[in-house]
Amino acid sequence: MTRIPLVNGELLKVSSLPDNPDEKLTAACLQKTEASNILMDALIDDIHLGPFVTHPLPSKDNGLDIEGLAVRGDRVFLGCRGPVLRGWAVIIEIKVAETAPGILTLQDIGENGRRYLKHFIDLNGLGVRELCWQGDDLLILAGPTMDLEGAISVFRLKSILDRSADSITGQASGELESLFDLPFTPGCDHAEGLALFPCLGESDALLIVYDSPNPIRKIEPSVIYADAFSGKILG
Repeated sequence: MTRIPLVNGELLKVSSLPDNPDEKLTAACLQKTEASNILMDALIDDIHLGPFVTHPLPSKDNGLDIEGLAVRGDRVFLGCRGPVLRGWAVIIEIKVAETAPGILTLQDIGENGRRYLKHFIDLNGLGVRELCWQGDDLLILAGPTMDLEGAISVFRLKSILDRSADSITGQASGELESLFDLPFTPGCDHAEGLALFPCLGESDALLIVYDSPNPIRKIEPSVIYADAFSGKILG
């Protein structure tokens, strides 16, 4: 996991804030270890995720595969495309702090000196492809864990910022809501990213972009159509 300053649309290694020149922004990454990094080392002994670290499956064969990312302050939510365990997808939550220029470490989170939390969610057997904030709720783009053609759906997870321990959230709880399914086109249009985006005369339309886009989306060599959904569909 890395952090890269973005100033006026430009990625920089080091930068000052435009409105506060004395405050420096620096690129940084999780502290590296002999085998990997401090997060992977922390997961080795985890009862659910440890086997996927010590005996790794390929990422697209239900192995450990982090694709979603959402940040709020020093809290980072990592959405796992895999593994999906008995139909439950996983979001890993960590808190980070910069201990030296360019080096991020894990802070204690939750109780008993935990270095990470696990949030299990029922996405109808799908894994997490992307995350984005809608206020204090997480919008989740969910799709097949393995390299398969199949349903892509958007969910809303509520109240995750209020949690200070591992959690399990089913759709009957009222805190996890299935919003809508995306059109399915075999062989193309694999949804990979989503973001709230001013469009359609709205400030909170939902933009979704695709890997392996349908050729009809490619209108020019450097121009491609994405999809924008009305914010009304989000409720």
